[in-house]
Amino acid sequence: MYVIDRKVEFQHCDPAGIVFFPRYFEMLNSVIEEWFDTKLDYSFQAMHMRDGKGVPTAEISTKFVLPSRLGDVLNFCIDIKKAGSSSLEIEVEIHCKNTRRVQIKQILVFIDLASGKPEKWPNAVNTKFEQICLQSDVTTEIMS
Repeated sequence: MYVIDRKVEFQHCDPAGIVFFPRYFEMLNSVIEEWFDTKLDYSFQAMHMRDGKGVPTAEISTKFVLPSRLGDVLNFCIDIKKAGSSSLEIEVEIHCKNTRRVQIKQILVFIDLASGKPEKWPNAVNTKFEQICLQSDVTTEIMS
């Protein structure tokens, strides 16, 4: 599981000082980008600019449990649930002070940006998925 913290800033909040729900998705995208860079060794810069690939969201479901407020420090916890040949199913839980605030299930698909068609994950990324899943004892369906 990959955990990264984000502090709730004024820009994330509505006039009542509560995180406006679309801002969670902006923070989530930032966290996923950092996760790809630091944990999977595949930066969005290399993916998009050098390789002409991307990882758009194909499906997302979200459960908002409790509100988050200006100044809260949120812990984003990413866990791989299933890695396919061109897709990745993850679960992201957002906590603050050990209390769950948001639960997200998301499917990302590795695509060629020019055609928009799915492609197989690069071997190095697939290997990282396998290593992460073995470390967490998660049953996966990784296909080479």
